Amino acid sequence: MKVILKQDIKGVGKKDQVINAADGYARNFLFPKKLAVPADAGNMNNLKSKNESIAYRKGEDLKEAKKIAEKMKNIIVKIYVKTGENGKLFGGVTAKEIAETLKKDYNINVDKKKILLSETIKVAGTTNVDIKLNEGVMAKVQVMVVPK
Repeated sequence: MKVILKQDIKGVGKKDQVINAADGYARNFLFPKKLAVPADAGNMNNLKSKNESIAYRKGEDLKEAKKIAEKMKNIIVKIYVKTGENGKLFGGVTAKEIAETLKKDYNINVDKKKILLSETIKVAGTTNVDIKLNEGVMAKVQVMVVPK
């Protein structure tokens, strides 16, 4: 019997996957626990429209990410920090600070987790930072750490 899974089931399949399950397994386990629905014409049409909607949304997100990446090409993010006598920073510049500065100065919303820093920036000067905006879309931003 063909069924559409409503959630991931270990050893069986992933959510929204159409599988061929034994009749007894489907009737006695999957359907009563609402883990699957029969793969009839109505449910298959719902699944198809849901997948098309997801694909359209991903396409729109990709277009938006490319626009933002184009906007970020020429941006220099200036972050002002306190330094000691010999020019060393107190602490360092983190991805969170870069994201906040992008939001405040340029009105670009970037999640701090998408800013790829191997470690915090601990020296004054200019550093190139990669930002992963979407699957396959990377932006480079110059971060200028300026002593106060």
